[in-house]
This record gives sequence, structure tokens and C-alpha cells, in this order.
Amino acid sequence: MANRGGGGLRARQLLIFLVAAALYAASHPASAFYLPGVAPRDFQKDDELQVKVNKLSSIKTQLPYDYYFLDYCKPEAIKNSAENLGEVLRGDRIENSVYNFKMRRDESCKVVCRRKLSQEAAKNFKEKIDDEYRVNMILDNLPVVVPRQTREGSQTPSFEHGYRVGYKLKDDKYYINNHLSFKVLYHEDQTSPDARIVGFHVIPSSIKHEYGAWDDNNPTVQTCNANIKITPGSHTPQEVAPDTYVVFSYDVTFEASDIIWASRWDVYLLSSDSQIHWFSIVNSLMIVLFLSGMVAMIMMRTLYKDIANYNQLDNQDEAQEETGWKLVHGDVFRPPVHSGLLCVYVGTGVQFFGMTLVTMMFALLGFLSPANRGGLMTAMVLLWVFMGVLAGYTSSRLYKMFKGTEWKKITLKTAFMFPGIIFAVFFFLNALIWGEKSSGAVPFGTMFALFLLWFGISVPLVFVGSFLGFKQPAIEDPVKTNKIPRQIPEQAWYLQPAFAILAGGILPFGAVFIELFFILTSIWLNQFYYIFGFLFIVFVILIVTCAEITIVLCYFQLCSEDYHWWWRAYLTAGSSALYLFAYAIFYFFNKLEITKLVSGILYFGYMLIISYAFFVLTGTIGFYACFWFVRKIYASVKID
Repeated sequence: MANRGGGGLRARQLLIFLVAAALYAASHPASAFYLPGVAPRDFQKDDELQVKVNKLSSIKTQLPYDYYFLDYCKPEAIKNSAENLGEVLRGDRIENSVYNFKMRRDESCKVVCRRKLSQEAAKNFKEKIDDEYRVNMILDNLPVVVPRQTREGSQTPSFEHGYRVGYKLKDDKYYINNHLSFKVLYHEDQTSPDARIVGFHVIPSSIKHEYGAWDDNNPTVQTCNANIKITPGSHTPQEVAPDTYVVFSYDVTFEASDIIWASRWDVYLLSSDSQIHWFSIVNSLMIVLFLSGMVAMIMMRTLYKDIANYNQLDNQDEAQEETGWKLVHGDVFRPPVHSGLLCVYVGTGVQFFGMTLVTMMFALLGFLSPANRGGLMTAMVLLWVFMGVLAGYTSSRLYKMFKGTEWKKITLKTAFMFPGIIFAVFFFLNALIWGEKSSGAVPFGTMFALFLLWFGISVPLVFVGSFLGFKQPAIEDPVKTNKIPRQIPEQAWYLQPAFAILAGGILPFGAVFIELFFILTSIWLNQFYYIFGFLFIVFVILIVTCAEITIVLCYFQLCSEDYHWWWRAYLTAGSSALYLFAYAIFYFFNKLEITKLVSGILYFGYMLIISYAFFVLTGTIGFYACFWFVRKIYASVKID
């Protein structure tokens, strides 16, 4: 007993620590991203700085492309930087470029190369300009940003991620941004000649360079010299047309900054929406307080009175005259229809819950910040794989409680059903992306690695967990189950399964939908998501809300002498996924500008995967809350 009490105390201490960390992270969202894992790099004057190029991205198509898909200047050998699994799944393709600087050495209008646009190259440029594609570059792990015009009265600068490929004017002609004005911010170390890069800005311009005889070894142009400052609109723009020569150029300036290295990501993560997040938290807490009051009323007044009355009855005849939840004590633990499928979904939900909880813990500690590119996706995939042991253990223990004997069959379903459905949808969407020649298509090697993780690690771990779970003694029911099922009386309209299930999903969704807006914005509008403190608090609120609404509706169901609560408990909380998908439809038509059919299919396909995962997660939370509640109340009454 002492060990159990100590374990409970440690669990409560851990929860208090995580909530405190979440509150701190919510209040200081961008302050401590470099605590783990990422070391600063010091540069001396004239050190080589290599600009890397990432994907071309557009919020209109959601289809990323490799930088060199367009006919930009290429280095002699294109080298891919080391990519983790998350980067590949996100469509990132980080490669070297022709833009190389010397630390703290300004360059004025340096010509990079000249390209003659073929018919296809011009067509590709025009399509990408039409779809508002942006070029993403990286210097010392900092993405390039374009300064926006500050609003009147606003002291806070704002930036856009990446610069536009080009633009189209009213004359229906297309113009390419072929000159880049870079600005590198650095922070000097007062005790040494070293400096650290703390900012990477660019202002793109379109300029039709003028030149005489062209020499590839020593390219010179009249429009590019130290006395001429190139700014947007200062020169004749460079039109995109077949058989046109385009000269690419850049200049770079270095500027000392007071920004310290540990805070250099603040400009990317700066948010003016913290008040909205706090409003979301307060809104969700009000829902939790309302539900907590309902549960407290049931547990402390109604239920306490019921148990006291039932325990005072002297004979069975009096008990038979009573109505309410005690009358179904002989049927409440009767195994449900499709009990094996329920075990599979509960096991999968525990696996997903474990993955989500551990991922958020790592995120709160700063390991999965945007500075660690692809880290979040990699962590989720690997944690899902290793949490397979929890899925097998949970499903087999529940299956044994239902007096099941074919544990290997249940284990196979646990290992393959949910991942199989997700993989089938993902494979179909990947085929569409591959058909569009997008860099977002997962390569064959990565797909093979995912198969290895699934079949080589996840499936064996599910079997190990299932074997351990089935070896455990079966969970004993607090009351005996009658051999003959009791007849269920006719239910009121508001207690019908469909209505009760749909009504139960509203409050869990209401507790998270404001935060959901920011998550969807980060996914589909190419924004950084970093507010893991808020997210963890909302996640805790979601758990409490799912548990409480399921308990409340389960109690009303048992009081009406309907003992089919197993699936109802799972579906009541899980139905919040329907509202999530409905919100995704609303978001698509109100916030996104997607026009291509393939892009629309991708959006709804990925949102279907997210909604399905949300259904499994919330359904499992509701099921276990109801499972604990039912066992608690029936263990508290005297059954003769």
C-alpha cells in the first residue's frame, strides 16, 4: 500500500511539474529553445557562410517542390544535407546553393549566373508565380524572412517566411525576382573576435540587367555596381518569357545586433495572439468547471444517496421494487457485441495517448522546437512505434476480461488495423503527390524505412505487450453477470444512442477548437507552431472534459436501465472527431485559397487521418473514465 501511495504521489508531482512547465512555456513561448541539443556556432571575420536552399512552398497548392525544379543557378555539384525522417515526410529538401558569403564582408551587387529560359522553364516559372510560391532558404539553421511593412502605431516588426518567386502585373506579364538583397544580423562576443548569426533577412527585386559581351568567367553588368542600390521598383523588371536571358544577382550586408543567440528565433515565433490563447484556456476551464460540478453533484449527492438507500434495503423484494442503475447490476458487465474490435480500438487509443503525452513532454522541454527541423514529426513516428507494447498489453488484458481466448487474432488486429487504414490513405495521397512531381512525395527508401519500423519494431512490440497482458490474471468484475440478459425498457428520445453520442462530442471539441485554429494555421499556412505550453494545458483540459462528459452521460444511461455502455462510452467522447472534421471543412472554405483538385484531396485526406486519430484518442479517454466510474459505483453497493 505504501508503494502504491508513493507511486500516486509521484504521479501527482509529475503532473504538477508538467502543468507548471506548461504555464511557464505559455508565458515565455520563445525564450528557451536552445537549452537542449542545439549548440551555437561562432564565426570569425571572413569565415565562409553557406546559404542552403529548401523547398518551394505555396499555401494555395500545399504541394512543395524542390528549389531546383525551377531553372535557378546551380552549383557545380548539388549536395543534399543530412535529413531526418520528419524532414522527408514534411517535403523538406535542403541542398547547397550558389549563394556563399564571407562573414562580416559586405558584397555589393554580385552577379551569380545567367540562364536562358527554355519554353518549359518559362512555363514552370509562370505557374509557380500564379500559385504564389515562395522560396525558402537557410543560413546557420535560420530560415530567411522578408520584412513586412509595419502597421501604424505598431512597434513590433513582422516578417514573412521565404520570398516570392515573382509577381504578375495587370498587363498579364510575369516578372521574376532575380536580385536578392540579403541582410545578416550578427551578435558580437565582447571577449573575443567571434560573432554569432542572429538574423537572416532578404528583400527580393526584379531587375532587367544590362550588359555587353557576356563572359561566364567574369560576368559584369552595367546595372550592377557599388554606386547603384537595387530596390524593388527601382529598375526595369525582368520579364519571364521563353528564350529570354535572366541574370541572377545579389548583395549582402552585415549588421551588428543586440539580439542574443538564444533569442534569435523570437522574430519567427513572435505572436500577438497570446491573449486569444489565454481566452481559449479560460473558455475551456469554464467548460471543465461546469462538467466537474455535474460530476460532483452525481457523485456526492445523487449517487451517494442511491448507494446509502440501496445498502439499507433488508430484502431482495425491496431491491426488485427499486428503479435506477442498481437494477442492471447483473448485466452491466456483460461483454458487448464486437468486444474484440473494442479491445483493438482501446489498445490503439492507449498507444496514441502514450505517444501524445511523451511528445508533449519533450516539446515542453524544448527538444521539439522549430529550430530542430523535422524533430516533431520524427519523434511522433518513433514514439508511435515504441508505444506498440502498450497497445498489445491493453487490448489483450481487456480481451481476457471479456473471456476471450483468441489473443493472437486480437494482437494481429491491434498491430495492423489502425496503422493499415492510415497507411492506405497515406499511400493514396502520396501517389497523388508523386503524380504532381512534388518534393512532398515520400521517396521509396523512406517508405521502405516506414515499413521496417512498422513490421520490424511495432508489430513485434505489440505481440510482446499482448503476451505479457494475457499472462496477467483476468480483471475481476465487482458484481456477477446474470446468464439471461435483462430487457431494456423503451428510452426517451434524448437518451437514444445517436443523440446522446453526438451531444457528448460537443463539449470536448468546444474545449479545444480555438487552439485547433492555430494548429491548422501552422500546418496549412506554413507558420511555425511553438506554443506547446498552451497546447499541453489544452490537452489536460481535453482529457478531463472527455472523462467527465462520458461519466455524466453514462450515469443517465444506467439510470434509465440501459446497460449497453461499453461502446457508448467510447463513441460519446470519440464523436468529437466528427466536429473536428466539420471544422476542417469550415476552415477549408473560409481560410484557405486552395483551387486545385489534387490539393483539395490532399487537405481532406490528411484531415481525415487527423480526425480518425483524434477519434481513437478521445474515445479511449472516455472509455477508461466510464470503465473506472462503473466499476467504482457497483463495487460500492451490497449485492445479495
